[in-house]
Amino acid sequence: MPTYQKRGKTYQYTISRYINGKYDPIRKGGFKKKSDAIAEATDIEARLKKGQTIHTKLEPVNEYFKNWVTLYKSEVSPGTKSLYNYSYEFINQHFGDMPLQHIRASDYQRFMNTLGKKYSKESVKKVNSHMRACVLDAIDDGVIHADFTRKAVLTGKDSKPEGEKIISYKDASKLKKEIIRCLQEEDRPVYYMILLALTSGMRYAEMIGLTRNDFNFKTNTITVNKTRGYLTYDGEGEKKTKNKTSNRTIDMDDKTMKIFNSYFERTPNNILKLVFYNPASKYKIYSNTGVRKALRKLLISLDIDSSISIHGLRHTHASILLYKDVSIDYVSQRLGHADIDTTLKVYSHLINERRIKDIRKTKKVLEAM
Repeated sequence: MPTYQKRGKTYQYTISRYINGKYDPIRKGGFKKKSDAIAEATDIEARLKKGQTIHTKLEPVNEYFKNWVTLYKSEVSPGTKSLYNYSYEFINQHFGDMPLQHIRASDYQRFMNTLGKKYSKESVKKVNSHMRACVLDAIDDGVIHADFTRKAVLTGKDSKPEGEKIISYKDASKLKKEIIRCLQEEDRPVYYMILLALTSGMRYAEMIGLTRNDFNFKTNTITVNKTRGYLTYDGEGEKKTKNKTSNRTIDMDDKTMKIFNSYFERTPNNILKLVFYNPASKYKIYSNTGVRKALRKLLISLDIDSSISIHGLRHTHASILLYKDVSIDYVSQRLGHADIDTTLKVYSHLINERRIKDIRKTKKVLEAM
């Protein structure tokens, strides 16, 4: 029979238990209401009667989450791993070594509210999904018995609309022409990267992982089957792509491929055989920051919104194709998305624009019958 004590302003329960003839009680405090302590103690006592193992060791939430990531997320891509690392930092800053067993739903809601004041809804949602997955596994392992993340209300700042992360077809055309003009005056590798991002839709990590062997000038295609580390937590060297569908062959336009073919013929190869090799860099590649600065300078010179990033050129690439009525299935495959749902989510605003065009076309077809 559990006993209950009031300690200050909170309640604690004690459940008598003997293991191998030794008294080993189960105690837990911190309950604001006695009824909450009674409810949990009753549940644990019922589980004990069923012969279930009760985890009595207090598990610091920061250490538990970190060990959980190591155990269950060892095979995720470096980019995804970094997201778990960010979640760990947030958890560590807010909860520290507070035992997982002592966290209440109200404690967790305060954590979500704190994040929501500083970060976007998407960021808060991502941290919550990581923590919730960890908590559910902790329940399965008997470490805790209740999901304190279940009713969490997620807040946060509105993310920047996807439409602001791209440039128009007209501006993209101006940018491409300006890059080609600049390359005729100076063989700057960063210009080639900007051109490739715009015409292939590749991720930055995919571009810096390219070798000359990935370019097939007979079929005008580029094979993507690896990335390269460029961040401290990532480490240097060749890495796997984001997911299986990221391994793909991209059909390229003739003009872009001719520019790269000419570039390869004029410049010597390097020890790593990288297309964008930078011997002066720690990671032997051109940094995202450096390429971003070159892009910004170009955009300013053309009087185009300079807030777009290198990744924004990937969005621009996809947006142009969708706007020009290229099928979403092909665009999804070209981008290396895990599934078409990802493409639909990211470019839903453009899909809606196309739907309006389709409605108008449909009306004209029917009226002309």
